[in-house]
Amino acid sequence: MSAPAAPPSADPTAVAPTPTLAQRARAAVTRSRSLWPAREDYRLLPRTWRQDLVAGVTVGIVALPLALGFGVSSGLTAEQGLVTAIVAGLLAAVFGGSNVQVSGPTGAMVVVLVPIVAAYGVGAIAAVTLLAGLIVTVTGLLRLGKVVSIIPWPVIEGFTLGIACIIFLQQVPQITSATPAAPGELSSNALVAAVQSLARADLIHLAWAVGAALVVAAVMAVAPRIHPSIPGSLIGIAVVAVLARLLPTPLATIGTIPASLPSPSLPVIDPEMLGVLLPAAATVAALAAIESLLSARVAGSMADTGAFDPDRELVGQGVASIGASLFGGMPATGAIARTSVSIRAGARTRAASIVHALVLLAVVYVASGPVGMIPMAALAGVLFMTAIRMVNVQVARSIMTSTRSDAWIFAVTALITVSFDLIWAVLIGVVLAAVVALRAASRSTGVSLERIEADEPSELDDAIVAVRFQGPLFFVSAERVFETVMDVGRPTVVILRLARLERVDASGAQVLAEIVRGLERRGVTVLIKGVQTVHEPLFRRVGVLAALRHHKHLFTDVDSALEHARSHVERARQALEA
Repeated sequence: MSAPAAPPSADPTAVAPTPTLAQRARAAVTRSRSLWPAREDYRLLPRTWRQDLVAGVTVGIVALPLALGFGVSSGLTAEQGLVTAIVAGLLAAVFGGSNVQVSGPTGAMVVVLVPIVAAYGVGAIAAVTLLAGLIVTVTGLLRLGKVVSIIPWPVIEGFTLGIACIIFLQQVPQITSATPAAPGELSSNALVAAVQSLARADLIHLAWAVGAALVVAAVMAVAPRIHPSIPGSLIGIAVVAVLARLLPTPLATIGTIPASLPSPSLPVIDPEMLGVLLPAAATVAALAAIESLLSARVAGSMADTGAFDPDRELVGQGVASIGASLFGGMPATGAIARTSVSIRAGARTRAASIVHALVLLAVVYVASGPVGMIPMAALAGVLFMTAIRMVNVQVARSIMTSTRSDAWIFAVTALITVSFDLIWAVLIGVVLAAVVALRAASRSTGVSLERIEADEPSELDDAIVAVRFQGPLFFVSAERVFETVMDVGRPTVVILRLARLERVDASGAQVLAEIVRGLERRGVTVLIKGVQTVHEPLFRRVGVLAALRHHKHLFTDVDSALEHARSHVERARQALEA
């Protein structure tokens, strides 16, 4: 019986078939599966639905005045703020990467939108929101979510302090006059605009508005002391609204709010305006990504509700802004204040954020009339208190007393946020922190000149100097290392001891090569001891080892290097005597 034929051997030269378009599409879908909603998102819901329901209702009540106030403060309408809180809040809850993040209009986004509204008008916001949402979504699909981890703590807190100051200052024009300023009448800078509005203030209206804001602020301050779950902002607004109906006041109100959501429609983007709106959209997208990821990261540390996926969070926030744009809303981000309220109220799954959006939707359909009667000054009072609560005095004191460099980074970030631009503030803060970190890293590179101290001393050792390297050697410390070693004088032999050298980049290796060549030009023999295996390929490529006078000037132990160095010294002295 004949043996079965052996299977043909694989041809090692065979080329794998090129995957088809369908195969590539399936592979892409498989890789992106973690970025989309899944049943696992609601795994805990059967056990936590009561907590999530209570938390959702609670944060919905808290979010109502904030959504209305941020809409007005942006130069838009209270309705647009409310629509954004509903649509974006729902979509971000479903598609986002955090189990407890609550999204909607925020103070930081208001700061960015005010100059955009002033420059391009209210009609441009829907287009900017759509473009920004697309940018954030693509950023998530490219899995760039972990970039936010490079933002240092002083930058985050300085950014937060700056935003709090701007939110506070933006309310000043709201209380100075019942008539909004004409476009271009006030500066786009919040501080300058606050001063300008005070100069043109209607004193009678100002007195009534300050009184209304103080009533809201007082209720918000007292309510949590009675019970943490009491919605002080909503009660304060209700008190002021009732007083405004009973008393003849000059206070302006929100006005009519439609009793339903507007019909969705795709924003019209003028091709000629696209080049102008894209930079604004990029700024909005950057802020939305940064604030949402920071908020989600803080939320993850507040309760054991599961880790968040930063890439999916970006996708969710992008989808949320795209959805808001279809209903004429504004860009949305994760809101740490509302998220923390939700967590403290018991939220454990994203169902709480979904309920929050549904509560706000119910307000539109059931209570749009009473909401329209809320005085604008009452909303200003809510945002005054929101800004004050954003400032953590203890945190600011901790940073200012930590290190001089961190204090400067904190102060500069806050100052640039208030004076110029939020995104530039973060970028400059990160750059300053990077410079400080690099400066500290450069100092961690140790280089010391040592006389030879052998177990069996020799008179020849006086002409030998050992240079010990310790720590990393890269571009920020390269120049200092070069100057230190080249100041060795004119010994006969220099031994470079590299066994304790850690990370080395191309600049560090190049400096070593220059040191070897420079000493050899002086007539100093250079020996290298202790090149680590991980560094050897780089040293060969850059030319460190090639710079040695002889290939035998490379050693693995100090005794062999010292013996060879003494032989060089002895030959040099014999040559001089001859």
